[in-house]
Amino acid sequence: METQDRAYDWIAHYAARRPTHPAVVDLATGETLDYRGLDERASRVAAVLRGELEVEAGDRVALYAHNCADYLAIQFACWRVGAILLPLNTRLALPELTFIAGDAEPCAMIYDRELATEAGALAERVGLAATVELDPADPGCAYRRLVDATPPLPAAEHHRAALGDVGTIMYTSGTTGRPKGALITHRMTLSNAINLGTPARVTRDTVHLCALPLFHTGGLNCYSNVALHCGATVLVMRGFDPAAALALMTDEARGVTHFFGVPAHYQTLAQQPGFEGATFGLVNAGVGGAPVPAALLERWQAKGVPMQQGYGMTETSPTALVLDTERAEDKLGSAGLPALHTEVKLVDGEGNDLDAPGVVGEIWVRGPNVSPGYWRRPDADAASFVDGWLKTGDAARRDEDGFYFIVDRWKDMFISGGENVYPAEVEGCLYALDGVAECAVVGVPDERWGEVGRAYVVAAAGVTLDEDAIVTHCRDHLAKYKVPRTVRFLEALPRNAAGKVLKRELRERRD
Repeated sequence: METQDRAYDWIAHYAARRPTHPAVVDLATGETLDYRGLDERASRVAAVLRGELEVEAGDRVALYAHNCADYLAIQFACWRVGAILLPLNTRLALPELTFIAGDAEPCAMIYDRELATEAGALAERVGLAATVELDPADPGCAYRRLVDATPPLPAAEHHRAALGDVGTIMYTSGTTGRPKGALITHRMTLSNAINLGTPARVTRDTVHLCALPLFHTGGLNCYSNVALHCGATVLVMRGFDPAAALALMTDEARGVTHFFGVPAHYQTLAQQPGFEGATFGLVNAGVGGAPVPAALLERWQAKGVPMQQGYGMTETSPTALVLDTERAEDKLGSAGLPALHTEVKLVDGEGNDLDAPGVVGEIWVRGPNVSPGYWRRPDADAASFVDGWLKTGDAARRDEDGFYFIVDRWKDMFISGGENVYPAEVEGCLYALDGVAECAVVGVPDERWGEVGRAYVVAAAGVTLDEDAIVTHCRDHLAKYKVPRTVRFLEALPRNAAGKVLKRELRERRD
């Protein structure tokens, strides 16, 4: 292996340079691991993996747990023995987990005590004998007993991974069908730290509040791993609690500088009673995962919060586009320009390049941050990659300055009377209506027009909305063919663990 192709150990590096600087703070238990402590914890876990669990290089290690400090320690431990981390989505049903575990074939699993019943059933279904129970609040749990009793794996015995080696397999959310295991290489993780770190202004003094689940690329790589690459601090929430998150973000003693969420998180935070009077010290508030309504961006920017839009997906590790915060106002709504070590282009339905401003096309991405493919899915590789370009399935347009504007998921577009309708545009209009807390628009069959829009709306607390108010508002702001023909009111929208709306479930409803 060439030296320049080696994946280096970030945590060992900072354990030597700033050993007492806080690396990870577990907000649920109060435990703080400085870089010396995180380095030692990761080495002890690595020794457990290699010894007690008999994990070898290339083996998959399933991690089925809620957010905690040890989640990050286990990640680095896997890499120190050459294992591949397999984060399992804690919100999936047992049949879904069984499919993923059966596909990836992990040799060991570390699981959260709160998930013991599901973990036991999963292990039995896939014949997994090597399992260890973790309870972050219990120093006497099986995981901690093993880790504390096992000497650290000496640095000389750490696996020397190449940048091209797979370090993680992340299964896509499965919003449109069976999930696929995206291969995440060490080169991808490093490239994302570089691509995202500079525009997000992550430095060694950063304090990042992680509220997204760490089994998702948004939680792990926006900006947790990016912060650890810089020797900064990550505050880990066990799960997203809007009231607690708002309190943490405005607590001067905590000094939170960075936060990343999907639009739904910012919408919920803005609805908290203390939001209007809150003062923020954020250096960067990243938002991605779905098109962001202009009204939501404007509300946060009015509070002096530097909102930074971006675009990416699991297969791009995830950053592909980033909007610099100084362009947030004049390029309101844009996902920005290609990240530093990334190529992005728009193509038509036949794969031909689209260069004219304003034309909607599919986003294709290429670069060292892009996945080499899917776990044991040559069919998916052939369908998703062309000459190194990843076909994202997302629709966007580019303005005269080259800035990209995400229109919608290519597959979410529907055709009504021969006209293309992009639900994100309609949803942006709905969010401008007072009283709309959440909304989603899907296309439903119609005998005359082929398809028409149906809006699913969640009203804000204490607000009464009716179908006429919704439709009238849309008629005042949208072309007639874009106006939803019907409206349904829900208590909450169906979402996956990353906060993305499961439109497939909405389309399948029979209401």
